[in-house]
Amino acid sequence: MWGSTVSVPPATVISGAAASWAFLLATGYGVRTPLPDLDIFVDDMWGPHMVWDPSSDRTPSALLGSTRRGRRLPADQIQRFHPAVPATVSCPPAMSPAAAWCAKHRLRFLLPALFLAPVLYFLLSPPSSPPFFGLPASGELPPSGSRLIWAQRRLVEWRPCGWWQTAPMPVPSRRTGYVRIDCYGGLNQLRRDLCDGIGVARLLNATMVLPKFEVAAYWNESSGFADVFDVDYFIEQTRGYVEIVKEIPAEIASREPFKVDCSKRKGQFDYVESVLPVLLEHQYISLTPSVNQRRDRNPSYAKASYCQGCYNALRLNKKAESKAIELLQTIPKPFVSLHLRFEPDMVAYSRCAYTDLSSKSLDSIEAARGEGRKVLTGDAARLWRNRGKCPLTPSETAFILQALGIPTSANIYLAAGDGLMELEGFTSVYKNIYTKSSLLTHEDFERMHGNTKAALDYYVSVNSDAYIATFFGNMDKMVTAMRTMQGLQKTLVLSRRAFANYTAAGLAGEQLANAMWDAHREEYIRGRGSALPEHCFCEFRL
Repeated sequence: MWGSTVSVPPATVISGAAASWAFLLATGYGVRTPLPDLDIFVDDMWGPHMVWDPSSDRTPSALLGSTRRGRRLPADQIQRFHPAVPATVSCPPAMSPAAAWCAKHRLRFLLPALFLAPVLYFLLSPPSSPPFFGLPASGELPPSGSRLIWAQRRLVEWRPCGWWQTAPMPVPSRRTGYVRIDCYGGLNQLRRDLCDGIGVARLLNATMVLPKFEVAAYWNESSGFADVFDVDYFIEQTRGYVEIVKEIPAEIASREPFKVDCSKRKGQFDYVESVLPVLLEHQYISLTPSVNQRRDRNPSYAKASYCQGCYNALRLNKKAESKAIELLQTIPKPFVSLHLRFEPDMVAYSRCAYTDLSSKSLDSIEAARGEGRKVLTGDAARLWRNRGKCPLTPSETAFILQALGIPTSANIYLAAGDGLMELEGFTSVYKNIYTKSSLLTHEDFERMHGNTKAALDYYVSVNSDAYIATFFGNMDKMVTAMRTMQGLQKTLVLSRRAFANYTAAGLAGEQLANAMWDAHREEYIRGRGSALPEHCFCEFRL
């Protein structure tokens, strides 16, 4: 229909300013020809490309569309479809000697431009986030042996929602009483309870006293809130969300607070109905929040207080932060922080059976098992493992990291406590391993509280180039959330469920590695697996 043509194939199509300027480079600069002399065509399938009709005596035409199914556009619609095309195109008038030379030699200029178009496209395309370890980002599966999980283009990212970071609702001037949040366990469990308590204190319109950390049963030592966190910063950052005080009136401080323990409550209950009457009666209570209470049913001012208090108000005190920065600076860069969990008590609590462990590890697990933690057997054991309830061994972790393209030469900071079993299964594959005990002096390490040691792992993990967790406990949830607050997206939780199901299906070796790649790549590019509080973090499609 259109005669002999030279067309840009779909593979070399360029758009926007790149297409416009590639055409101008092909035709050269000269006397300007008005835009109505152009033939503009639009294809419903392939989009814009350029066609030259050598049978025509006219100047080269910029065509948007195909040579067979295109349709001509009026000049007044050209800018709507292709706003980057300038109002005039450079080519001499048809009757001048320069125009004759341009028409005769235009193919010589046009063909190089067609080859230049893809180059311009890639140069002018917006870059993706820089990949870890220097591999190029790609949405396609790289060839075996060169693929890397961090190089995959993400479709979805989680970011802090804007609504709770704006000015909160004013706190009522009249208070219902004083609440002290009592927190138990390790550092990240303490922090979880404290975050919940901040939201509850605002829900009850109570004045919050500095929390009490009960760590003796966990660390066999005593350390308080001020031993880890910056008290003044905490109070300042929560101002306008919830009132927090260091001291309470003498007449109230002279008596012990009335204890309200909600930690064991099951099912849904209402703090206003259950706790507020007690607070109004006693005016000073100590509260242990419920572990299972849903926060999404709280009013917006209580949600905002939770988000602000948990993710913007808690930072390490100067002494702990200084030691954490010192530790971070000693780790070779770039590095992965790996939260590896395979301690005897954790494995015993899981009730999972392991047959390929050393006799020493099996004895340690049996000693930690105690009464009521019998190993599951038969179908119950199989179903339990296939649900992802069994911790990954260090050797299984090393296998998965290799499947995800993490090079064995990578620097890995091991964020873990004492008592890790079967560690040689990991260190035999990944050699560049660093821990806080190996990087700090013996004197510094021995003088630290257990919570301070946990705080160092937390700080390094939040600020690492990449973070990988083999379990999804309290620390992993906090680290993932804080990395999301800082826009650090190279975070991944290894899938115990996928590993269990694929191995149960008989996959091994390269087949298993490919299956684990597919499972984790899907999780990573779609931003799944983080379990972030949806009222604090929002999903953004990229």
